[in-house]
Amino acid sequence: MLHFWSISVFALEAFCHLSCALSLNGTWDMWKAEHSKVYPNQAEEAHRKLIWEKTAQEVLRHNQDASQGLHSFMLGLNHLADLTTDEANKMLSCLKPEDPSLHRNMTFTPLMVGPLPEKVDWVERGLVSAVQNQGTCGSCWAFSSAGALEAQMKHRTGQLTPLSQQNLVDCSVAYGNHGCRGGYLSKSFIYVIQNKGIDSAGFYPYEQREGKCRYSIRGRAGYCMGFRILPARNEKALQQTVANIGPVSVGINAMLPSFHHYRGGIYSDSQCNPKITNHAVLVVGYGTENGQDYWLVKNSWGTAWGEKGYVRMARNKNQCGISNFGIFPKV
Repeated sequence: MLHFWSISVFALEAFCHLSCALSLNGTWDMWKAEHSKVYPNQAEEAHRKLIWEKTAQEVLRHNQDASQGLHSFMLGLNHLADLTTDEANKMLSCLKPEDPSLHRNMTFTPLMVGPLPEKVDWVERGLVSAVQNQGTCGSCWAFSSAGALEAQMKHRTGQLTPLSQQNLVDCSVAYGNHGCRGGYLSKSFIYVIQNKGIDSAGFYPYEQREGKCRYSIRGRAGYCMGFRILPARNEKALQQTVANIGPVSVGINAMLPSFHHYRGGIYSDSQCNPKITNHAVLVVGYGTENGQDYWLVKNSWGTAWGEKGYVRMARNKNQCGISNFGIFPKV
């Protein structure tokens, strides 16, 4: 599922092969147009351009190494390229650390019966809604949990109905979530259970900001009867669950520039600390390419990021802590 989306990065690579001493103004203008970037004044634009140029150099260096087989993934100049690493992390870090002791009776141990399929892709099988962009709101937890619930509702009803992340952002605050300042996957499901429903995204659309809770039973499109938490740091259990039950919400460490600027390939970075998880995503499948196992993961940073909004992350090495905490709803 490799999609090299960025016109700009190809232009940059060809450009720099000709002469990196030449001005990057043309490529900068192309990139701004591609990502609809507008800055309030010349000083701010000059500041952002300096950051972008540094990112461009790092992207080119990484991709040159990747072309020599030193990396299994490529980088690109996506919409985050004019942000520093600290700025990106401040904006995008949105997953609160779960306390497993609060959910001991929710632990799920899948039965290890029979061989698993070599490849699973719930996107191809119609259980995954379109990729969206959470924007500047730290709502990854809402996108991940809504995605997992959408898949189980499709199993139950035969219809794939996108569910409202904004409903979760606005209304699950009373259950311990923090709107655009982050939240918990488990508390998203607890809200839906206690509320006896969640609205559709069409009825209650996403706004990239916190607002007053406006849930209405008229827009109800999903429900939740409970949830199960996977054994920590057990990728075999995660694989079994993804294969037999469906997409699973997980936490990962998304703090590295290599993840911010991921463009395609199998993401494997030894610098990614598996003990830290700051971002929620949705595991929607798995597979193997050229002997390298991977997880297929849906992100919430828009289709201009990664492989049209997805990332394939190295499997069976707990890459970025992907198996530290996994959870799925019951409907």
